Amino acid sequence: MANSTLQLPVLFDHDGGVDDFLSLLLLLTMPQVELLGVSITPADCYPEAALETTSKLLHLLGQPQVPVSVGQYYGINAFPSAWRAQPRMLNAFPGLLALPPLAEGRADLRPSPEVLCAQLSAASQPVTVLLTGPCSTLVQALALEPRLASRIGHVVWMGGAVDVPGNVRTYNQNGTAEWNVFWDPLAAQQLLTYELPLTLIPLDVTNQVPVNMAFLRQLAAQAGQPLSHLAGQFWATTVATIPTYEYTYFMWDVLATSYLAIPEAFEVETLELAVVATGAQAGRTLRQPGSGHWVQVAKHVDTAAFYTYLLQQFGPVGSQVMASLPSAAS
Repeated sequence: MANSTLQLPVLFDHDGGVDDFLSLLLLLTMPQVELLGVSITPADCYPEAALETTSKLLHLLGQPQVPVSVGQYYGINAFPSAWRAQPRMLNAFPGLLALPPLAEGRADLRPSPEVLCAQLSAASQPVTVLLTGPCSTLVQALALEPRLASRIGHVVWMGGAVDVPGNVRTYNQNGTAEWNVFWDPLAAQQLLTYELPLTLIPLDVTNQVPVNMAFLRQLAAQAGQPLSHLAGQFWATTVATIPTYEYTYFMWDVLATSYLAIPEAFEVETLELAVVATGAQAGRTLRQPGSGHWVQVAKHVDTAAFYTYLLQQFGPVGSQVMASLPSAAS
């Protein structure tokens, strides 16, 4: 991708789930995005495997120079271990096994909040921060350097459940929380106090885009295109990821990522929100008039436009991106 097409500087913090890597693939097909760095929050992953997957996808799409860092904070409420092991499965796919292993020195060994501070300090214009995991890295970075809030033009976060039930099923949560907030509810509560331009992509809207067989069949129909084939493999691992009757895999992070490119497909509402930090409702995001914490909350998405966009990016657009790469990167 030529630098002349890059217009929107983005720092991407993810937590290593399958949909996080699909989000990275999607970001790398967006010509309007300049990816300044990727950080990994060790929440829905074991970080070593997530680092390998991240590095290989950057290599595959011709952006191996993008710096990658890993957080060293492990949150308050851990994700289930079976979910966290998924990057190991992805790294066993033939398409990823064929890529070079992670080179020594490839990752920035500093903790992600320190790296994020350095990247924000060096940015020549306001940066969009895309969060598809917990918000802890960003909150910790701003705790280190509060002045850097002025370098952030927009935060897009897949998190929360405002007017719908949550998706956490544990002995210590009453079903009102979404996982990215529940992992570190204190950080989520703190994030609101920074009064950043924040757009929340909560379960209210992600519930509208399940990973269903109709979409996977459409993706399979264009499996001759390399990113469609790879994305189809990634999504196939989610079909039996959570084998319980009440839990469906949705396009949580991918939907949040698409907001950078097709915001017109979303209906948003500006709300005063609060986050419950402790107790049986820990991680709950709720309307709270008078809180003073104003947030843009996505409430609806044009699902047809969204699915069409994904098929385009993982189809002809992605193929164009890969065809433009030097042979060594493909």
